[in-house]
Amino acid sequence: MSLERPYNVLFLCTGNSARSIIAECVMNRHGGERFNAYSAGSHPRGEVNPFALDLLRRMNFDVSQLRSKSWNEFARPGAPALDFVFTVCDDAAGEQCPFWPGQPMSAHWGMPDPAAVEGTDAQKALAFAETLRMLTNRISIFTSLPLKSIDKLSLQRRLTEIGKNHPSAA
Repeated sequence: MSLERPYNVLFLCTGNSARSIIAECVMNRHGGERFNAYSAGSHPRGEVNPFALDLLRRMNFDVSQLRSKSWNEFARPGAPALDFVFTVCDDAAGEQCPFWPGQPMSAHWGMPDPAAVEGTDAQKALAFAETLRMLTNRISIFTSLPLKSIDKLSLQRRLTEIGKNHPSAA
């Protein structure tokens, strides 16, 4: 894989309110000039989870452009040409995705939904912090891969391993 432009990465989740939003922010920060990250959902909630926004603000991420949006925005003409698509929730992994122009590489990096955690606000905030940690680990591994020199089959195997060998319980 060799491009003259940054790699475009789309993170998918059903509601596009927490995990995929956090992944978008982490990739845009840690991916430097090599990656542009986006997020979307199959059934977007229409708003970003307040716990996700609070965590991202406290970690000095720019949240000004974040919004919950449909994955259909990325299947339309004029949408960014996607190089990678990662599902970060089990529901989205099982859904029929739109056709992505350019046939991007994809993998499932499922993890627990922090928005489903019940308990005190502190317990909920901890779940979101754990999601941020897991996504940061996976994205750091991904961004360190030698994308320009690795063959497509080996790259696909590595993308899948990132989601399997770095389980949510880690």
